[in-house]
Amino acid sequence: MEEKKTNDCNFMGVAPIMMDLPYPPLQVKEKNPAYAQLLGVDYCGAVSEMSAITQYINNENRLSCDECEMAKTILGIAMAEMIHLQKLGELIILLGGNVDYTARNCHGESKMWTPEYLTLPENPGKMLVAGIESEREAIRQYRMHMRMMRDSHVNAVLARIMKDEEYHIMILQTLMKRCE
Repeated sequence: MEEKKTNDCNFMGVAPIMMDLPYPPLQVKEKNPAYAQLLGVDYCGAVSEMSAITQYINNENRLSCDECEMAKTILGIAMAEMIHLQKLGELIILLGGNVDYTARNCHGESKMWTPEYLTLPENPGKMLVAGIESEREAIRQYRMHMRMMRDSHVNAVLARIMKDEEYHIMILQTLMKRCE
């Protein structure tokens, strides 16, 4: 006789996990398609908010039956990444760019977002390590893009997003300690 498996994890009340700080106003000094292109990489490139959201949601789905509290935390982080995606999309539009899930490099080559960008480990510990590595890489990329952009408004939003990413690393590291 086959055993029936159910998921009793209740996600009601899960909120975005982010720093309790306001975001700066979404504004730009002037239209700048080159800056929009840089943010497009943060939006939907290999290291991007789109990749983070998809990876976290996939991990949450796979964890929810056996690791409900961890799954809820992962979902809260994914929700914060969705807010980041939304903020970046608005900035891209303000800069004169297009939000079409295609990242363009400085040579004009483009690549549409793909799940090939994801790391999908099979066990919770490796999922957490992949999340930490992804957050660190996102911070590195945001810092690099901030050095390339001379728009204090855009850079202020990126700096605020980075605070959430640093907070996510702390949360994921705490979860790692519980797994040990």
